Amino acid sequence: MERSCRALIAERIRQEGPITAAAFMELALYAPEAGYYARAARRSGRAGDFFTSVDVGPLFGTLLASRLAELWAELGPGGRGPDCIDLVEAGAGDGRLSLDVLDAAAQRHPDFYRAISLHLVERSDAARAAHPAAFKAHRAHLTSSAAALPPSFDGVLFANELLDAFPVHVVQMTRGGLAEIYVDADGETLVERPGPPSTPALAAYLADAGVTLQPGWRAEVNLQAVAWIGEAARKLRRGFLLLIDYGYEAAELYSGMHARGTLASFHHHLLDPPAAADPLATAWLADPGCRDLTSHVDLTSVRRAAERAGLEAVSVTDQTRFLLDVLERATLMAELADEGRAAERLALKTLVMPGGLGSTHKVMLLAKR
Repeated sequence: MERSCRALIAERIRQEGPITAAAFMELALYAPEAGYYARAARRSGRAGDFFTSVDVGPLFGTLLASRLAELWAELGPGGRGPDCIDLVEAGAGDGRLSLDVLDAAAQRHPDFYRAISLHLVERSDAARAAHPAAFKAHRAHLTSSAAALPPSFDGVLFANELLDAFPVHVVQMTRGGLAEIYVDADGETLVERPGPPSTPALAAYLADAGVTLQPGWRAEVNLQAVAWIGEAARKLRRGFLLLIDYGYEAAELYSGMHARGTLASFHHHLLDPPAAADPLATAWLADPGCRDLTSHVDLTSVRRAAERAGLEAVSVTDQTRFLLDVLERATLMAELADEGRAAERLALKTLVMPGGLGSTHKVMLLAKR
């Protein structure tokens, strides 16, 4: 499979010349039958390459279900939610998070559960193929499973670690101005090649974010995240977007603290940072189709794109504060004190612990009233 993905990339380079990092990532992650996400329904967990909040256990989905039930109630008169709500999970993978949400909603929020019309959005054919069997117990609520967002929806779209997996352009500031990093072939090895920006949108993006890169600094520009937010905003008639991802405000992301950028690959839970000198050893180009590729999200640009598309930025907070706020309003805190709930207390600690998932992950709530 790895050779197949490498062959696709090599063929694209032979046909077009050096390709952008975004084009490389699109193939390495999503090429049909060869890309990293296309070849398996599930990539996270102890047996995978990275760890997410969903892998901690069902508690994350239980807490999320409580917050989603609150948002559902806000959409109806007098605090009583509508009879039907579109619940859309973007980047659903094999559906584990939505399954945890529906399991919890059925048990703890029956009125909300009865109103749910679930839409799973996932590009991977392998992952979508797992949805019907996984949601057998909730078959009446699974309305669609598709590669693209529904044409329109009323309710809540939520996504956990979606934007960080979008292909990004890699740029570097030189003394002569902004350059872009391309992927080229040197014999059998994929290498970096600097060149002029592939689109003026890269410089415009940085200028809009108020970013000034110093000579030698590298950075990622996630044009796809901005475009996706605009699309989601257009398709949402009324309701909320709840996005959970790791990232920083632009002033911090594009600072000397991240002067080498944040693009990296993960394999068996080991982070491969960019090589310090030799481009022939650049880790993010190794083994395309076999490693996860990810970069931190520019929260500032995502929020601005949402506001320009007609959404209101309700809040941006870290995962710790978000989950603890939910706990305070729900009855779960008292329940977790029970002697038999030690595993769930440990899961909660993992989800909210500073320095871990709790502080690295941010939660952005956007609304269209």
